Amino acid sequence: MSDNKPTLLWLRRDLRLSDHPALCAALDQGAPVIPVFILDDCAEALGAAPKWRLGLALEHFAQVLEARGSRLILRRGDALDVLRDLVRETGAGAVHWSRLYDPAAIARDKAVKSALKEDGIDAQSHAGHLLFEPWTVETKEGGYYKVYSPMWRAVKDRDVAAPLPAPKDLRAPEAWPASDDLADWRMGAAMNRGAEVCLPYQQVGEEAAQERLAWFTRESIDRYKTRRDLPGIDGTSNLSENLALGEISPAQCWHAGLRALHEGAGGAETWIKELVWREFAYHLIYHTPQIATRNWREKWDDFPWNEDGSTAEVTAWKQGRTGVPFVDAAMREMYVTGRMHNRARMIVASYLTKHLMTHWRVGQAWFDDCLTDWDIASNAMGWQWAAGSGPDASPYFRIFNPETQLEKFDPDGNFVRAWIAEGYDTPSDTALSYFDAIPRSWGLSATDSYPRPALELSEGRERALNAYQERSF
Repeated sequence: MSDNKPTLLWLRRDLRLSDHPALCAALDQGAPVIPVFILDDCAEALGAAPKWRLGLALEHFAQVLEARGSRLILRRGDALDVLRDLVRETGAGAVHWSRLYDPAAIARDKAVKSALKEDGIDAQSHAGHLLFEPWTVETKEGGYYKVYSPMWRAVKDRDVAAPLPAPKDLRAPEAWPASDDLADWRMGAAMNRGAEVCLPYQQVGEEAAQERLAWFTRESIDRYKTRRDLPGIDGTSNLSENLALGEISPAQCWHAGLRALHEGAGGAETWIKELVWREFAYHLIYHTPQIATRNWREKWDDFPWNEDGSTAEVTAWKQGRTGVPFVDAAMREMYVTGRMHNRARMIVASYLTKHLMTHWRVGQAWFDDCLTDWDIASNAMGWQWAAGSGPDASPYFRIFNPETQLEKFDPDGNFVRAWIAEGYDTPSDTALSYFDAIPRSWGLSATDSYPRPALELSEGRERALNAYQERSF
């Protein structure tokens, strides 16, 4: 039974009401629950686009809580200091939160849990951000998985608990602690004029995520296997931003996919495999945290990558002005929408790390700043997979040809026309939006000529292959 001391619900990347184990556990104590979000060093370190998107999520979730008779308390500072302040101010006897799995979050959360327990506070962490806790998935030898396929086989028949319903009642305290004003945090400051362009493409909040999941499993998942690689059509779920911020849970997606599979949807298993690919990324960042900052394969440490992100070739890549239409269209899609199609991400990453011989960390950092669906584990693993330095990598010597990839996956030119304006008499609105989203300092205009290739593809490919042959991987 509760002694009626409030419980603090420390929110991070779990901005939803349904299928929220930490919220349910907090409510089960029978005491009032005070939801709180802390803008600590981990959140402050976010790049421009993910920080702006987080701000949208917080604004929306605060409104959801308000409509249910609750509130979202916002505080800025060191997480432990803020939580201790709130315990003193409210008399809270417990703090609950959902686990995260990257190195910085693990270090912070361990320190917080230890200190709060020493203070006599009931500090509990809960699952919810993943389908399977990383330490529960092991090889037959007892280690972690380094390759995706056997991990998929190990978990595909596992039971995933049915999603929890949203609570009917969010018991409020008699008095609320003071809260910061979200506007004072200026979460979108670094986005500048790009925020207005990018905003219509965001599907913010739990309701929007659930609607998108319902539409996808009803209308699109059956053709997912054949359409997911076509960047010029709406063939994917587009739920990455919602999963990244916990506006929908992976278990909700898993069970929706299973229902579609049992109903005979042809692409359902392929989509479920993508959920497990996300799990694989977190499995790796938990067991090998160096993947976020260093080459996963140490043999790549002396590879002669360019690490200068300001060279003319890399600048052209960043601006979507390489003269390679698939690469440029993909980069421009990111500036306008905050996202990039997965097939396009592979081409963009391969071009930077192989044709331009530039370190994957340069690309990783740029995506960290530009993606509204930024996810630390998926971004790190994706870049290292493309570069060849990571786990489960495609053969390191495989170099995607952006021209033949475009012919195969955008045969009608829909993707390129959607995002490239130069050279067209009547450019699409989306292509023109790129020039409204990018920094004015770039000095680019739709009336500019489309650039000649910054590097001939055959030349870049040959240079990379020669570098690979000089080393024994």
